[in-house]
Amino acid sequence: MASLQGLGETRVAVLVDCDNVSPEVVEHALKIAAQFGRIVLRRGYGNHFTLANKWQETLVRLAFTPCLQYQYAAKKNTSDIALALDAQEALFDHRADLFCLVTSDSDFAYLCRKLRERGASVCIVGESKTPDALRNASDQFFEWHQESSVGEEASQVASLPAQATDQKPVVKRRPRFVIDAVSLLAGGTTDGRVSLGAVGSYLKRTDPGFSPTRYGIQGFWK
Repeated sequence: MASLQGLGETRVAVLVDCDNVSPEVVEHALKIAAQFGRIVLRRGYGNHFTLANKWQETLVRLAFTPCLQYQYAAKKNTSDIALALDAQEALFDHRADLFCLVTSDSDFAYLCRKLRERGASVCIVGESKTPDALRNASDQFFEWHQESSVGEEASQVASLPAQATDQKPVVKRRPRFVIDAVSLLAGGTTDGRVSLGAVGSYLKRTDPGFSPTRYGIQGFWK
């Protein structure tokens, strides 16, 4: 598969098939997509049953545009067609160069092939159920796994009073999200290294309110 690393400020479209995946996948997909460039399109597609409750909260919180599609006939999924048409339109209008499709539905394999034929890059973020037909139609496939909530937030260890003279000093741990960012970015390089500036830019893309000074660091971009 072709590597999507090193694309700089590529314009990225994140299109989510809400009828097919869990809302928990979306944050992971944004982290994946942010390593490739600036996310310019965030859209979630589904029917009026899907785009409610957990999906509504997720789309609002993560600043996605909900694309509601009514079913004109029973067992007809209009959301897939809307997603495919919007992807093609974004490509032809030069609004996006790379497409991150969040789905496990093999029906999108043809869309992936057409986008790539037109010069776009495509990555898929899906669950383990994703068939090979869809995995192999993309430039890169990223499988999402249910993760434990333990250790997801930044781990900050406070200094504790010494109980004995031979007690070892408390080790300050790096925030977990920084470790995850370095692992993700370094995984696509030949030498396993990533610059501090690249890490800072990536963290800013995933969280526009991110500031390194909150963690005692003067700057990532120096």
